[in-house]
Amino acid sequence: MAELTLLEAVRLALREALAADERVFLIGEDIGKRGGVFRATEGLLAEFGPQRVIDAPIAESAIVGIALGAAAAGMRPVAEIQFADYVHPAADQIINEVAKLRYRSHGAWGCPLVIRMPYGAGVRGGPYHSQSVEALYFHIPGLKLVAPATPRDARGLLRAAIEDPDPVLFFEHKRLYRRVRGEVPDAPECLPLGRAEVRRAGDRATVVAYGAAVHEALAAADILAAEGIAIEVIDLRTLVPLDLDTVLASVRKTNRLLVYHEDTRRGGIGAEIAAAVTEAAFTDLDAPPMRLAAPDCHVPFAASLEAAYLPLAPALVAAVRTLLAY
Repeated sequence: MAELTLLEAVRLALREALAADERVFLIGEDIGKRGGVFRATEGLLAEFGPQRVIDAPIAESAIVGIALGAAAAGMRPVAEIQFADYVHPAADQIINEVAKLRYRSHGAWGCPLVIRMPYGAGVRGGPYHSQSVEALYFHIPGLKLVAPATPRDARGLLRAAIEDPDPVLFFEHKRLYRRVRGEVPDAPECLPLGRAEVRRAGDRATVVAYGAAVHEALAAADILAAEGIAIEVIDLRTLVPLDLDTVLASVRKTNRLLVYHEDTRRGGIGAEIAAAVTEAAFTDLDAPPMRLAAPDCHVPFAASLEAAYLPLAPALVAAVRTLLAY
């Protein structure tokens, strides 16, 4: 085992994939000589050369379009969108081409393409460098969505995404890049897509989270445990496929559900999970499912306003108390 940051784990997964499969290549803005704005690809250009680590112009539609064509031709491209906020120029490629290639070819063509996106607030990025855009693409058939919270998951799930025969959007929370450290196995590891992880066992309420919210949920669990309240924390890890079975098993034990994410509340992934649990386990619930999310506004730049915007551990503690008091 080696202890790595989440950023180092991402870089390790990319290096392993490049070394293991000559079809894998990276493409994105500033990913070569600069090593990416977050240094996720640092050193890979020198190791694998400019035909495997390709600096692209500032043209997200072109980046994804080139990767799409390469994937259709049998390559395994990993495209980086510098900030998730800037994926929208490529939305037509992603929604109308990448997501539909297998469907419209009646299964004849796959699209083994990974699109990496740093996302999320808490780094003073303001409204153009802090957005959570996962719910926009959660709605689109044909895409898989991954949002790791730990270094081991970042490494193992990214390797699985690269080896998957279908397109994967891989969301990396930038607040976690250097703040979270964890043990990562020395040997290469692929973790299966579509399986959630119970990060903390409990019997009073189920809290479902992903990305940076997982760490806030664990911090809230520590606070509540000091009061004798044991909450179960589930890390979704993969948003699509969604591991509803793990969520339902927990809810049937705790009889209460709180879905917790940093993305805005309206039309979010939390609403889908709450609805699915209500449909499947209504009689097991002792209280209506709750959602805790960011307010329906843009991410502020001012530090004090950004802090007020983010639903952090104290807000989750208060929400759990409200849920238990129902």
